[in-house]
Amino acid sequence: MNVAKFRNLVLGLGLSMAFGAPVFAQGAAAPAATGAASTKIGVVNIQQAIAESNEGKKELDALQQKFSPKQAELKGLSDEVESLKKQYQAQSDKLSDEEKSSRAKAIETKQKSLQRNYEDAQAEFQQAEQDVINRIGAKMLAVLEKYANANGYAVVLDVSNPQTSPVLWATQGNVIT
Repeated sequence: MNVAKFRNLVLGLGLSMAFGAPVFAQGAAAPAATGAASTKIGVVNIQQAIAESNEGKKELDALQQKFSPKQAELKGLSDEVESLKKQYQAQSDKLSDEEKSSRAKAIETKQKSLQRNYEDAQAEFQQAEQDVINRIGAKMLAVLEKYANANGYAVVLDVSNPQTSPVLWATQGNVIT
């Protein structure tokens, strides 16, 4: 696997979470002609808010530092594999069939090892990142609920991930089940 992907994952730590600025907005839910009161709806990019919070920045920087040695190790392995490939290509016409086979097998073994190490490091990083997001997110949701209650919001929607439920918080009065 490409070490550059891991490097981008580590260096871009948390940046993939940022799609827009956290915003609270309000809108009217009922037409003015009915005389109904307006309903406040909040909109927030929770992933960006987590990444841009002081605690989020601190935790994500710590993760980057924690995974820097692994990134360097993977870069070294990748460079070694590339060097072996170049040597093999440069010398293949001068090598015996047995030596060609031996070197090709060595390259394949190192490449498989690099792939496994990359996948393991990526899974470990993603789990650590998710732990940070979940921990900070729980704190943020408590603050968000307090803010929404204090400021009369009926619903707060999350715009950070279109593949998940957009409702972060809703007053009990809005639940119609």
